[in-house]
Amino acid sequence: MNMSRTRDTRERLVVIGGDAAGMSAASQARRLKGPDELEIVAFERGHFTSYSACGIPYWVGGDVTEPDQLIARTPEEHRERDIDLRMRTEVMEIDVDRQRVRARDLESGAESWTSYDKLVIATGARPIRPDMPGVDAPGVHGVQTLDDGQALIDTLAHTRGRKAVVVGAGYIGVEMAEALINRGYEVTVVNRGGEPMSTLDPDMGRLVHEAMEGLGITMVDDAAVTKVLTGEDGRVRAVATENAEYPADVVVLGIGVRPETTLAKAAGLPLGSHGGLLTDLAMRVRGHENIWAGGDCVEVLDLVSGQERHIALGTHANKHGQVIGTGVGGGYATFPGVVGTAVSKVCDLEIARTGLREKDARRVGLQFVSVTIESTSRAGYYPGASPMTVKMLAERRTGRLLGVQIVGREGAGKRVDIAAVALTAGMTVEQMTALDLGYAPPFSPVWDPVLVAARKAAAKVRAS
Repeated sequence: MNMSRTRDTRERLVVIGGDAAGMSAASQARRLKGPDELEIVAFERGHFTSYSACGIPYWVGGDVTEPDQLIARTPEEHRERDIDLRMRTEVMEIDVDRQRVRARDLESGAESWTSYDKLVIATGARPIRPDMPGVDAPGVHGVQTLDDGQALIDTLAHTRGRKAVVVGAGYIGVEMAEALINRGYEVTVVNRGGEPMSTLDPDMGRLVHEAMEGLGITMVDDAAVTKVLTGEDGRVRAVATENAEYPADVVVLGIGVRPETTLAKAAGLPLGSHGGLLTDLAMRVRGHENIWAGGDCVEVLDLVSGQERHIALGTHANKHGQVIGTGVGGGYATFPGVVGTAVSKVCDLEIARTGLREKDARRVGLQFVSVTIESTSRAGYYPGASPMTVKMLAERRTGRLLGVQIVGREGAGKRVDIAAVALTAGMTVEQMTALDLGYAPPFSPVWDPVLVAARKAAAKVRAS
Protein backbone atom coordinates (compact mmCIF):
# COMPACT_ATOMS: atom_id res chain seq x y z
CA MET A 1 0.00 0.00 0.00
CA ASN A 2 1.05 3.53 -0.65
CA MET A 3 0.45 6.33 1.85
CA SER A 4 1.27 9.76 0.57
CA ARG A 5 0.55 13.27 1.72
CA THR A 6 2.03 16.41 0.35
CA ARG A 7 2.60 18.57 3.41
CA ASP A 8 1.86 22.18 2.70
CA THR A 9 -0.23 24.92 4.21
CA ARG A 10 -3.45 23.70 2.64
CA GLU A 11 -6.11 21.66 4.40
CA ARG A 12 -7.36 18.52 2.70
CA LEU A 13 -11.03 17.68 2.48
CA VAL A 14 -11.88 14.06 1.63
CA VAL A 15 -15.39 13.29 0.39
CA ILE A 16 -16.76 9.73 0.30
CA GLY A 17 -19.55 9.59 -2.27
CA GLY A 18 -19.91 11.49 -5.53
CA ASP A 19 -23.62 12.12 -5.76
CA ALA A 20 -25.92 14.84 -4.41
CA ALA A 21 -24.72 15.41 -0.84
CA GLY A 22 -21.04 14.69 -1.42
CA MET A 23 -20.50 16.78 -4.51
CA SER A 24 -22.77 19.60 -3.31
CA ALA A 25 -20.55 19.78 -0.22
CA ALA A 26 -17.39 19.71 -2.31
CA SER A 27 -18.69 22.37 -4.70
CA GLN A 28 -19.86 24.69 -1.93
CA ALA A 29 -16.55 24.31 -0.07
CA ARG A 30 -14.71 25.16 -3.28
CA ARG A 31 -16.82 28.32 -3.72
CA LEU A 32 -15.71 29.48 -0.28
CA LYS A 33 -12.10 28.35 -0.42
CA GLY A 34 -9.83 28.28 -3.44
CA PRO A 35 -7.39 25.47 -4.29
CA ASP A 36 -4.54 27.40 -2.65
CA GLU A 37 -6.38 27.07 0.69
CA LEU A 38 -8.25 23.77 0.41
CA GLU A 39 -7.41 20.58 -1.45
CA ILE A 40 -10.49 18.46 -2.20
CA VAL A 41 -10.32 14.73 -2.94
CA ALA A 42 -13.57 12.86 -3.66
CA PHE A 43 -14.12 9.12 -4.11
CA GLU A 44 -16.99 7.60 -6.11
CA ARG A 45 -17.29 3.87 -6.72
CA GLY A 46 -19.77 4.14 -9.60
CA HIS A 47 -19.58 5.46 -13.16
CA PHE A 48 -21.62 8.65 -12.61
CA THR A 49 -21.65 11.72 -10.35
CA SER A 50 -24.20 14.34 -9.34
CA TYR A 51 -27.19 12.61 -10.91
CA SER A 52 -30.90 12.45 -10.16
CA ALA A 53 -31.71 8.97 -8.85
CA CYS A 54 -35.34 10.15 -8.60
CA GLY A 55 -35.40 10.38 -12.39
CA ILE A 56 -34.44 6.75 -13.03
CA PRO A 57 -38.05 5.44 -13.28
CA TYR A 58 -38.79 8.08 -15.92
CA TRP A 59 -35.68 7.07 -17.87
CA VAL A 60 -36.70 3.41 -17.68
CA GLY A 61 -40.24 4.36 -18.75
CA GLY A 62 -39.04 6.41 -21.73
CA ASP A 63 -40.06 9.89 -20.56
CA VAL A 64 -36.33 10.67 -20.29
CA THR A 65 -34.43 9.37 -23.30
CA GLU A 66 -30.79 9.53 -22.19
CA PRO A 67 -29.05 9.07 -18.83
CA ASP A 68 -27.02 12.22 -19.51
CA GLN A 69 -30.24 14.20 -18.99
CA LEU A 70 -30.21 13.08 -15.35
CA ILE A 71 -26.64 14.22 -14.71
CA ALA A 72 -26.28 17.68 -13.22
CA ARG A 73 -22.47 17.76 -13.37
CA THR A 74 -20.00 15.33 -14.92
CA PRO A 75 -16.70 14.21 -13.35
CA GLU A 76 -14.84 16.40 -15.84
CA GLU A 77 -16.84 19.46 -14.77
CA HIS A 78 -16.00 18.80 -11.13
CA ARG A 79 -12.33 18.40 -11.97
CA GLU A 80 -12.36 21.70 -13.85
CA ARG A 81 -13.21 23.27 -10.47
CA ASP A 82 -10.08 21.80 -8.89
CA ILE A 83 -11.83 18.87 -7.23
CA ASP A 84 -9.74 15.70 -7.45
CA LEU A 85 -12.59 13.31 -8.22
CA ARG A 86 -11.55 9.66 -8.40
CA MET A 87 -14.17 7.54 -10.16
CA ARG A 88 -14.61 3.79 -9.80
CA THR A 89 -12.76 4.04 -6.49
CA GLU A 90 -14.35 2.62 -3.36
CA VAL A 91 -13.41 3.62 0.16
CA MET A 92 -12.90 0.43 2.16
CA GLU A 93 -12.02 1.82 5.59
CA ILE A 94 -12.10 5.00 7.66
CA ASP A 95 -9.32 5.34 10.23
CA VAL A 96 -10.71 8.04 12.53
CA ASP A 97 -7.75 8.05 14.92
CA ARG A 98 -5.16 8.64 12.20
CA GLN A 99 -7.48 10.75 10.01
CA ARG A 100 -7.17 8.75 6.82
CA VAL A 101 -9.21 6.55 4.49
CA ARG A 102 -8.24 3.42 2.58
CA ALA A 103 -9.52 3.30 -0.99
CA ARG A 104 -9.46 0.65 -3.72
CA ASP A 105 -9.35 1.28 -7.46
CA LEU A 106 -12.10 -1.04 -8.72
CA GLU A 107 -10.46 -1.42 -12.14
CA SER A 108 -6.90 -2.26 -11.05
CA GLY A 109 -7.49 -3.46 -7.49
CA ALA A 110 -4.75 -1.16 -6.20
CA GLU A 111 -5.24 0.24 -2.69
CA SER A 112 -3.87 3.35 -1.03
CA TRP A 113 -4.38 5.49 2.07
CA THR A 114 -5.35 9.16 1.84
CA SER A 115 -5.07 11.47 4.83
CA TYR A 116 -7.65 14.13 5.60
CA ASP A 117 -8.05 17.21 7.75
CA LYS A 118 -11.80 17.22 7.16
CA LEU A 119 -14.01 14.34 6.08
CA VAL A 120 -17.46 14.23 4.49
CA ILE A 121 -19.36 10.93 4.50
CA ALA A 122 -22.03 10.82 1.79
CA THR A 123 -22.33 7.10 1.16
CA GLY A 124 -26.05 7.19 0.40
CA ALA A 125 -28.44 4.30 0.86
CA ARG A 126 -28.60 0.74 -0.39
CA PRO A 127 -31.71 -0.99 -1.76
CA ILE A 128 -33.27 -3.57 0.53
CA ARG A 129 -32.59 -6.92 -1.07
CA PRO A 130 -34.42 -9.71 0.73
CA ASP A 131 -32.52 -12.83 1.70
CA MET A 132 -34.41 -15.47 -0.27
CA PRO A 133 -33.71 -18.11 -2.93
CA GLY A 134 -33.23 -16.80 -6.47
CA VAL A 135 -33.01 -13.12 -5.61
CA ASP A 136 -29.66 -12.81 -7.41
CA ALA A 137 -30.86 -14.53 -10.59
CA PRO A 138 -30.48 -12.76 -13.95
CA GLY A 139 -33.54 -10.62 -14.61
CA VAL A 140 -33.95 -9.48 -10.97
CA HIS A 141 -33.09 -5.80 -10.52
CA GLY A 142 -32.81 -3.23 -7.79
CA VAL A 143 -33.01 0.40 -8.90
CA GLN A 144 -30.89 2.86 -6.92
CA THR A 145 -28.11 4.16 -9.19
CA LEU A 146 -27.74 5.04 -12.86
CA ASP A 147 -25.75 1.82 -13.24
CA ASP A 148 -28.79 -0.05 -11.91
CA GLY A 149 -31.06 1.79 -14.33
CA GLN A 150 -28.84 0.95 -17.29
CA ALA A 151 -28.73 -2.72 -16.29
CA LEU A 152 -32.55 -2.85 -16.13
CA ILE A 153 -32.93 -1.11 -19.50
CA ASP A 154 -30.49 -3.61 -21.04
CA THR A 155 -32.54 -6.49 -19.63
CA LEU A 156 -35.79 -5.03 -20.95
CA ALA A 157 -34.22 -4.63 -24.39
CA HIS A 158 -33.24 -8.31 -24.57
CA THR A 159 -36.19 -9.95 -22.81
CA ARG A 160 -38.66 -11.72 -25.08
CA GLY A 161 -41.56 -12.01 -22.66
CA ARG A 162 -43.71 -9.11 -21.52
CA LYS A 163 -44.53 -10.01 -17.93
CA ALA A 164 -43.03 -7.96 -15.09
CA VAL A 165 -43.39 -8.28 -11.33
CA VAL A 166 -42.61 -5.37 -9.02
CA VAL A 167 -41.92 -6.38 -5.42
CA GLY A 168 -43.02 -3.60 -3.09
CA ALA A 169 -45.51 -0.75 -3.49
CA GLY A 170 -43.77 2.26 -2.01
CA TYR A 171 -42.57 5.21 -4.07
CA ILE A 172 -40.03 3.16 -6.01
CA GLY A 173 -42.43 0.28 -6.62
CA VAL A 174 -45.29 2.50 -7.79
CA GLU A 175 -43.07 4.55 -10.09
CA MET A 176 -41.43 1.45 -11.56
CA ALA A 177 -44.85 -0.10 -12.17
CA GLU A 178 -45.76 2.94 -14.23
CA ALA A 179 -42.44 2.79 -16.10
CA LEU A 180 -43.03 -0.85 -17.04
CA ILE A 181 -46.63 -0.16 -18.09
CA ASN A 182 -45.29 2.57 -20.37
CA ARG A 183 -42.94 0.00 -21.91
CA GLY A 184 -45.86 -2.28 -22.72
CA TYR A 185 -45.40 -4.86 -19.98
CA GLU A 186 -48.10 -6.73 -18.09
CA VAL A 187 -47.33 -5.60 -14.54
CA THR A 188 -48.08 -7.31 -11.25
CA VAL A 189 -47.21 -5.53 -7.99
CA VAL A 190 -46.73 -7.79 -4.96
CA ASN A 191 -47.05 -5.78 -1.77
CA ARG A 192 -46.45 -6.95 1.79
CA GLY A 193 -48.76 -4.24 3.16
CA GLY A 194 -52.52 -4.02 3.08
CA GLU A 195 -52.50 -1.13 0.57
CA PRO A 196 -49.87 0.48 -1.66
CA MET A 197 -47.96 3.55 -0.48
CA SER A 198 -47.44 2.75 3.18
CA THR A 199 -46.38 6.38 3.64
CA LEU A 200 -50.12 7.12 3.46
CA ASP A 201 -52.86 6.00 5.82
CA PRO A 202 -54.63 2.86 4.52
CA ASP A 203 -57.81 4.74 3.51
CA MET A 204 -55.75 6.99 1.23
CA GLY A 205 -53.63 4.06 0.02
CA ARG A 206 -56.85 2.41 -1.09
CA LEU A 207 -57.41 5.22 -3.57
CA VAL A 208 -53.98 4.52 -5.05
CA HIS A 209 -54.79 0.80 -5.22
CA GLU A 210 -57.99 1.45 -7.16
CA ALA A 211 -56.28 3.82 -9.57
CA MET A 212 -53.45 1.36 -10.25
CA GLU A 213 -55.91 -1.42 -11.01
CA GLY A 214 -57.73 1.00 -13.32
CA LEU A 215 -54.48 1.34 -15.28
CA GLY A 216 -54.33 -2.43 -15.79
CA ILE A 217 -51.81 -3.15 -13.03
CA THR A 218 -52.54 -6.32 -11.06
CA MET A 219 -52.29 -5.51 -7.34
CA VAL A 220 -51.51 -8.28 -4.86
CA ASP A 221 -51.64 -6.92 -1.30
CA ASP A 222 -50.94 -8.64 2.02
CA ALA A 223 -48.49 -10.95 0.28
CA ALA A 224 -44.77 -11.47 0.88
CA VAL A 225 -42.51 -12.88 -1.82
CA THR A 226 -40.78 -15.97 -0.43
CA LYS A 227 -38.57 -16.90 -3.40
CA VAL A 228 -37.71 -16.16 -7.00
CA LEU A 229 -38.17 -19.11 -9.33
CA THR A 230 -35.80 -19.66 -12.23
CA GLY A 231 -35.98 -21.58 -15.48
CA GLU A 232 -33.53 -24.06 -16.99
CA ASP A 233 -31.44 -21.16 -18.28
CA GLY A 234 -31.07 -19.82 -14.73
CA ARG A 235 -33.09 -16.68 -15.47
CA VAL A 236 -36.08 -15.57 -13.47
CA ARG A 237 -39.39 -17.12 -14.56
CA ALA A 238 -41.71 -16.25 -11.61
CA VAL A 239 -41.93 -15.03 -8.05
CA ALA A 240 -43.63 -17.08 -5.36
CA THR A 241 -45.58 -16.15 -2.25
CA GLU A 242 -46.92 -18.62 0.29
CA ASN A 243 -50.11 -19.03 -1.73
CA ALA A 244 -49.34 -18.35 -5.39
CA GLU A 245 -46.83 -17.93 -8.19
CA TYR A 246 -46.68 -14.93 -10.52
CA PRO A 247 -44.96 -15.38 -13.90
CA ALA A 248 -42.19 -12.89 -14.56
CA ASP A 249 -39.72 -12.22 -17.35
CA VAL A 250 -38.26 -9.40 -15.27
CA VAL A 251 -38.50 -8.58 -11.56
CA VAL A 252 -37.92 -5.15 -10.04
CA LEU A 253 -37.29 -4.82 -6.32
CA GLY A 254 -38.98 -1.71 -4.97
CA ILE A 255 -38.90 -2.57 -1.28
CA GLY A 256 -37.12 0.57 -0.14
CA VAL A 257 -33.64 1.50 1.06
CA ARG A 258 -31.52 1.53 4.20
CA PRO A 259 -28.71 3.96 5.09
CA GLU A 260 -25.36 2.75 3.74
CA THR A 261 -23.34 3.12 6.92
CA THR A 262 -21.14 0.02 6.85
CA LEU A 263 -17.97 2.13 6.81
CA ALA A 264 -19.22 4.48 9.50
CA LYS A 265 -20.27 1.64 11.81
CA ALA A 266 -16.90 -0.09 11.42
CA ALA A 267 -15.20 3.22 12.27
CA GLY A 268 -17.21 3.52 15.48
CA LEU A 269 -19.23 6.57 14.43
CA PRO A 270 -22.64 7.11 16.09
CA LEU A 271 -25.70 5.60 14.42
CA GLY A 272 -29.37 6.10 15.22
CA SER A 273 -32.21 3.63 15.60
CA HIS A 274 -32.79 3.55 11.82
CA GLY A 275 -29.13 2.81 11.10
CA GLY A 276 -28.26 6.30 9.86
CA LEU A 277 -25.44 8.53 11.05
CA LEU A 278 -26.32 11.03 13.75
CA THR A 279 -25.29 14.64 13.22
CA ASP A 280 -25.78 18.03 14.82
CA LEU A 281 -27.61 20.92 13.15
CA ALA A 282 -24.48 21.81 11.15
CA MET A 283 -24.38 18.21 9.84
CA ARG A 284 -21.25 17.39 11.84
CA VAL A 285 -21.16 13.79 13.02
CA ARG A 286 -21.87 13.91 16.71
CA GLY A 287 -18.70 13.89 18.78
CA HIS A 288 -16.40 14.56 15.80
CA GLU A 289 -15.46 18.15 14.98
CA ASN A 290 -13.80 17.35 11.62
CA ILE A 291 -16.29 14.81 10.20
CA TRP A 292 -19.56 15.72 8.48
CA ALA A 293 -22.24 13.48 6.96
CA GLY A 294 -25.23 14.11 4.72
CA GLY A 295 -27.70 12.61 2.29
CA ASP A 296 -29.33 9.22 2.48
CA CYS A 297 -26.82 7.88 5.03
CA VAL A 298 -27.97 10.15 7.88
CA GLU A 299 -30.97 10.48 10.17
CA VAL A 300 -32.65 13.85 10.50
CA LEU A 301 -34.96 15.53 12.98
CA ASP A 302 -38.67 15.35 12.27
CA LEU A 303 -39.95 18.80 13.21
CA VAL A 304 -43.48 17.52 13.81
CA SER A 305 -42.81 14.48 16.02
CA GLY A 306 -39.52 15.69 17.51
CA GLN A 307 -37.87 12.34 16.73
CA GLU A 308 -35.07 11.26 14.41
CA ARG A 309 -36.05 9.56 11.17
CA HIS A 310 -34.47 8.35 7.93
CA ILE A 311 -35.75 9.90 4.70
CA ALA A 312 -33.93 9.21 1.44
CA LEU A 313 -34.64 12.19 -0.83
CA GLY A 314 -32.42 14.16 -3.19
CA THR A 315 -33.89 17.46 -1.99
CA HIS A 316 -32.57 16.83 1.50
CA ALA A 317 -29.23 15.54 0.22
CA ASN A 318 -28.53 18.70 -1.75
CA LYS A 319 -29.45 20.89 1.21
CA HIS A 320 -27.21 18.82 3.47
CA GLY A 321 -24.37 19.28 1.01
CA GLN A 322 -24.80 23.05 0.97
CA VAL A 323 -24.77 23.17 4.78
CA ILE A 324 -21.72 20.90 5.00
CA GLY A 325 -19.78 22.76 2.33
CA THR A 326 -20.47 26.04 4.09
CA GLY A 327 -19.16 24.65 7.37
CA VAL A 328 -16.08 23.12 5.76
CA GLY A 329 -15.43 26.42 4.00
CA GLY A 330 -15.45 28.36 7.26
CA GLY A 331 -19.00 29.71 7.13
CA TYR A 332 -22.05 28.91 9.21
CA ALA A 333 -25.22 27.11 8.14
CA THR A 334 -27.64 24.63 9.69
CA PHE A 335 -30.19 22.05 8.59
CA PRO A 336 -32.99 22.33 11.16
CA GLY A 337 -34.96 19.23 10.10
CA VAL A 338 -37.81 18.03 7.92
CA VAL A 339 -41.56 17.63 7.99
CA GLY A 340 -41.60 14.56 5.74
CA THR A 341 -42.90 15.96 2.47
CA ALA A 342 -42.99 13.71 -0.59
CA VAL A 343 -44.86 13.62 -3.88
CA SER A 344 -45.13 10.99 -6.58
CA LYS A 345 -47.39 9.84 -9.37
CA VAL A 346 -48.59 6.76 -11.15
CA CYS A 347 -49.60 7.76 -14.67
CA ASP A 348 -51.99 10.70 -14.14
CA LEU A 349 -52.65 10.03 -10.45
CA GLU A 350 -50.75 12.37 -8.13
CA ILE A 351 -49.90 11.23 -4.60
CA ALA A 352 -48.55 13.56 -1.91
CA ARG A 353 -48.01 13.62 1.82
CA THR A 354 -46.37 15.66 4.55
CA GLY A 355 -46.17 15.41 8.33
CA LEU A 356 -47.50 12.48 10.33
CA ARG A 357 -49.79 9.60 9.46
CA GLU A 358 -52.29 8.38 12.04
CA LYS A 359 -49.97 5.61 13.24
CA ASP A 360 -47.06 8.07 13.48
CA ALA A 361 -49.11 10.35 15.73
CA ARG A 362 -50.19 7.43 17.92
CA ARG A 363 -46.62 6.16 18.20
CA VAL A 364 -45.38 9.46 19.66
CA GLY A 365 -48.37 9.77 21.97
CA LEU A 366 -50.24 12.59 20.23
CA GLN A 367 -54.01 12.87 20.47
CA PHE A 368 -55.49 14.02 17.18
CA VAL A 369 -58.52 14.50 15.01
CA SER A 370 -58.61 13.59 11.33
CA VAL A 371 -60.86 14.74 8.49
CA THR A 372 -61.15 13.76 4.84
CA ILE A 373 -62.72 15.96 2.18
CA GLU A 374 -63.50 15.65 -1.52
CA SER A 375 -62.93 18.64 -3.77
CA THR A 376 -61.69 19.58 -7.24
CA SER A 377 -58.44 20.96 -8.62
CA ARG A 378 -60.18 23.91 -10.29
CA ALA A 379 -63.53 25.64 -10.03
CA GLY A 380 -66.11 22.93 -10.69
CA TYR A 381 -67.50 24.70 -13.75
CA TYR A 382 -64.08 25.27 -15.34
CA PRO A 383 -62.98 22.76 -18.02
CA GLY A 384 -60.50 20.19 -16.77
CA ALA A 385 -61.53 20.24 -13.12
CA SER A 386 -60.59 16.88 -11.60
CA PRO A 387 -61.47 15.25 -8.27
CA MET A 388 -59.12 15.42 -5.31
CA THR A 389 -59.15 13.81 -1.87
CA VAL A 390 -57.45 15.59 1.03
CA LYS A 391 -56.91 14.07 4.48
CA MET A 392 -55.74 16.26 7.36
CA LEU A 393 -54.63 15.50 10.92
CA ALA A 394 -54.62 18.09 13.71
CA GLU A 395 -53.67 17.87 17.36
CA ARG A 396 -56.69 17.63 19.62
CA ARG A 397 -57.31 20.75 21.75
CA THR A 398 -54.40 22.83 20.35
CA GLY A 399 -55.38 22.42 16.70
CA ARG A 400 -51.73 22.23 15.60
CA LEU A 401 -51.47 20.82 12.09
CA LEU A 402 -49.91 17.35 12.18
CA GLY A 403 -50.14 16.01 8.65
CA VAL A 404 -51.77 16.14 5.22
CA GLN A 405 -52.23 13.52 2.50
CA ILE A 406 -53.52 14.26 -0.99
CA VAL A 407 -54.54 11.92 -3.81
CA GLY A 408 -55.92 13.30 -7.07
CA ARG A 409 -55.33 14.09 -10.71
CA GLU A 410 -53.54 17.02 -12.33
CA GLY A 411 -53.02 19.91 -9.94
CA ALA A 412 -53.35 17.84 -6.77
CA GLY A 413 -49.82 16.84 -5.77
CA LYS A 414 -48.03 20.16 -5.34
CA ARG A 415 -50.79 21.48 -3.12
CA VAL A 416 -49.03 19.56 -0.37
CA ASP A 417 -46.47 22.39 -0.29
CA ILE A 418 -49.06 24.63 1.39
CA ALA A 419 -49.25 22.14 4.23
CA ALA A 420 -45.46 21.67 4.34
CA VAL A 421 -44.99 25.40 4.95
CA ALA A 422 -47.75 25.42 7.57
CA LEU A 423 -46.14 22.47 9.36
CA THR A 424 -42.72 24.11 9.33
CA ALA A 425 -44.24 27.28 10.78
CA GLY A 426 -46.10 25.33 13.47
CA MET A 427 -49.47 26.70 12.35
CA THR A 428 -52.83 25.56 13.64
CA VAL A 429 -55.60 24.50 11.30
CA GLU A 430 -57.55 27.56 12.44
CA GLN A 431 -54.70 29.81 11.31
CA MET A 432 -54.54 27.97 7.99
CA THR A 433 -58.14 28.85 7.15
CA ALA A 434 -57.07 32.51 6.82
CA LEU A 435 -54.15 31.86 4.45
CA ASP A 436 -54.20 34.24 1.48
CA LEU A 437 -53.75 31.73 -1.35
CA GLY A 438 -53.92 32.52 -5.04
CA TYR A 439 -57.31 32.06 -6.65
CA ALA A 440 -58.70 32.01 -10.16
CA PRO A 441 -61.10 29.44 -11.64
CA PRO A 442 -58.41 27.74 -13.81
CA PHE A 443 -56.29 27.07 -10.71
CA SER A 444 -58.57 26.47 -7.74
CA PRO A 445 -62.08 26.61 -6.34
CA VAL A 446 -62.81 29.72 -4.26
CA TRP A 447 -61.88 27.65 -1.22
CA ASP A 448 -58.73 25.71 -2.01
CA PRO A 449 -59.09 22.00 -1.12
CA VAL A 450 -56.37 22.26 1.55
CA LEU A 451 -58.24 25.13 3.19
CA VAL A 452 -61.52 23.23 3.01
CA ALA A 453 -59.83 20.43 4.94
CA ALA A 454 -58.41 22.98 7.40
CA ARG A 455 -61.89 24.46 8.02
CA LYS A 456 -63.33 21.01 8.66
CA ALA A 457 -60.42 20.08 10.95
CA ALA A 458 -60.74 23.36 12.88
CA ALA A 459 -64.41 22.71 13.47
CA LYS A 460 -63.64 19.19 14.71
CA VAL A 461 -60.96 20.53 17.07
CA ARG A 462 -63.41 23.07 18.50
CA ALA A 463 -65.96 20.31 19.05
CA SER A 464 -63.50 17.91 20.68
